[in-house]
Parts: sequence; C-alpha cells; structure tokens
Amino acid sequence: MDLEVLRILEKDARLSAAQLAAMTGKSEAEVAATVAAAEKAGVIRSYRTRIDWEKAGAGRVYAFIDVAAQPERGTGYDRIAERIYRYPEVHSVYLVSGSQDLRVVVEGKTMQEVANFVAEKLATIDGVRGTATHFLLKKYKDDGDIFGETPTDERLAVTP
Repeated sequence: MDLEVLRILEKDARLSAAQLAAMTGKSEAEVAATVAAAEKAGVIRSYRTRIDWEKAGAGRVYAFIDVAAQPERGTGYDRIAERIYRYPEVHSVYLVSGSQDLRVVVEGKTMQEVANFVAEKLATIDGVRGTATHFLLKKYKDDGDIFGETPTDERLAVTP
C-alpha cells in the first residue's frame, strides 16, 4: 500500500489522481490503482467534508461521555460498545484506559437533548455502571484542523 498517497489524501480528499501523481512523482495510473485498492480493502473508509457548523450558523452540541461498563465473558466491552454506537446520536465510541472504560462522543441540537440521550438511552443499557458527561464548550482544533481560521488551499498547482 502506498502510504504517501494515503497521507496526502487524508489531508485533502478532493485531490485528483493527476494532482496526486504530480505531488508524488508517480504515474496517474499508479495513483488511481493505489486509491482503488485502498477503497476495496477498506483502508479508505470514506470521503468526508469537515464543516465548521458554528460558522455555518447551525451550531451543534457535543459531549464526551465517559462510561463505566461491566465487561462480559467472551466479548469484553464489544457488546456494550456495539449497542452504544448504533444510536444515531453517537459520533464516536472508544475503549480507553483509566478510571472509565468507554469514551462516547455524542452530538445533539441542545444540551438538553444530549442530557436526555444519556439519561434515557445510554445509562439504561445493561452493563453500563455509570456515566460522566463533559460538554464541549469550544473547539480549537479537531482532527488536525484549526477552527476559527479560514483554511488556505495548500494544493499544488498542476499545469498540463
């Protein structure tokens, strides 16, 4: 697998095979084959647009919810994590070390909506022993993107 192509694509999924070829010194066919193989193997999981919802005027509320869970024989935390990640409100679920077992990122329109999700859905799952909710107050940097700045286009100009 060509990691250089994947690293570049991870930062900007809009790049064409021609642009990637120019940036890496590989042929367009090689780059296209790399991308196709990565998509087929599930290495490339999806292509997404990261949106600053605050700037778009449609702010959202995010909360990090630490969950204490009782692991099950044979499946550990997998069954509980699966029950949690199936809810559409759930953005991410991680198994973590420390005093809690799972970290869940939940998205809602209001703090009350997130609070209701925790009280009515998350806390009532068999095996969940407790939760601690931390609301996100301000996002400075997310997945490598600095929020509050207008991103500059760092793509290389490609001339035919």
